[in-house]
Amino acid sequence: METRNFFLSLLLVGGGLASLAFVPMSSDAPAAPTRSTAGPAPRNLTGLAVATFAGGCFWSHEETFEEVRGVVAAVPGYAGGTTPNPTYEAVASEETGHAEAVQVYYNARQVSYQQLLDVFFLGVHNPTELNRQGPDTGTEYRSVAFYRTPQEKQLIAATIRRLDAAHHYPAPIVTQVVPLTQFWVAEAYHQGYYRLHPTQGYIAHVSQPKVEKFRKAFPQLLKPADAL
Repeated sequence: METRNFFLSLLLVGGGLASLAFVPMSSDAPAAPTRSTAGPAPRNLTGLAVATFAGGCFWSHEETFEEVRGVVAAVPGYAGGTTPNPTYEAVASEETGHAEAVQVYYNARQVSYQQLLDVFFLGVHNPTELNRQGPDTGTEYRSVAFYRTPQEKQLIAATIRRLDAAHHYPAPIVTQVVPLTQFWVAEAYHQGYYRLHPTQGYIAHVSQPKVEKFRKAFPQLLKPADAL
């Protein structure tokens, strides 16, 4: 939260965000856009498999999973907390217990849950960082793999064991493995933020390197350029 607001502040000083919607920086700042109640429409998500992950800022997670072959939509939101209908500001206060998450709708005939797990653990964030991702700190940035079935729970646990045993990371993985109870779609201005604001400071300096890491690690899973 602090890092993103820092970049927003820098751009505001230079007038670079005059036309963009953003989280208010002060009491007299313009109100944040109305919370979306339409979910991920207009895409038809009927009949698709669903997976939910959290691991830092959801802007880069949304873009990463959107680029995976077989993924129809990746929707930023909040999961893992107890407060109904949480707002971005409330989640950032760490009072709701939620993490910034992304809900992935995918065609299981084109990409498997295990492949999505590999992208999550190896291509989009550092699962050994506790309650943070890089410069962003707080429980809302914690690493969580949410499961819906016993089979998904087993696959998550097996992936963590495999990576720890191989010492893929210099430290043990601290990703939480918990059942999904509720996913709340984030405010409208968070949807598609990465593509809408490619020159925004946080996107350029923090999010883009994460997406580039994924592209280099999983070229075989990338959608064709004309499908993005």
